[in-house]
Amino acid sequence: MLPADDVLVAGLRSGDEATFARLLDSWSASMLRLARSFVSTDASAEEVVQDTWLAVIRGVDGFQGASSLRTWVYRILVNTAKKRGVKEKRTVPWTSLEPDGGPTVDPDRFRGPGDAYPGHWREFPEPWVLGDEFRHVVGRALDQLPERQRVVVTLRDVEGHSSEEVCAMLEISAANQRVLLHRGRAAVRAHVEKYLGGAT
Repeated sequence: MLPADDVLVAGLRSGDEATFARLLDSWSASMLRLARSFVSTDASAEEVVQDTWLAVIRGVDGFQGASSLRTWVYRILVNTAKKRGVKEKRTVPWTSLEPDGGPTVDPDRFRGPGDAYPGHWREFPEPWVLGDEFRHVVGRALDQLPERQRVVVTLRDVEGHSSEEVCAMLEISAANQRVLLHRGRAAVRAHVEKYLGGAT
C-alpha cells in the first residue's frame, strides 16, 4: 500500500530514494505493459518507461494535484509512448470514432425484450482454463486490436483502472472510452470463442 499522494510528492520533491523506489516497484510493470501497446518492441517500451520516470523527476515540482499522482505519471507515459510510436510509424491517431456500419456483436447473441433478462447474453462462452496457454490467446487477441482499443482494454481490464482514470490518462471523453472498451472487449471475446471452438 502506497502512502497518500501528498507524502509521495513530498518524497519525490526532496529526492527521497526510498519513495522513488516504492513507486518504481509499484507502477513500473504496469507502465511497461501500457507502453508496449504503443511501440513495436519490448526494448522500446522499456525506454519509454525510463523516459517517463525521468520526466516525472524533472517535472514533479510542477505537479499541482489536479489529478492523482498516478494519473499524472500515466499521462506522461502515454504522451511519451505516443511520440515514440509515431517515430516507429506504428500509431493510429486518436481520431473521431465513426460507426463502421453495423453492430459490434450480432444482436441475436442477446436475450430479447420479452425475456426475463433482456439485453443479457443468451449463452456464456465455454468454461475457460486460466493457464499460460489461455493468457497467450488473450495476449494475441489484444495485439490484434486497433491501438486505441488495445490501450483502453489494457488499462481497464488488465491494469484495473477506472473509466475516469482512463479518460484522464488518455485525455478522451467518457463516451469515446466506452465505445473503445466495448469494441475491444467484443473483439477479444470473438477471438477467444474462436479459439475455444464456441463461435457461432
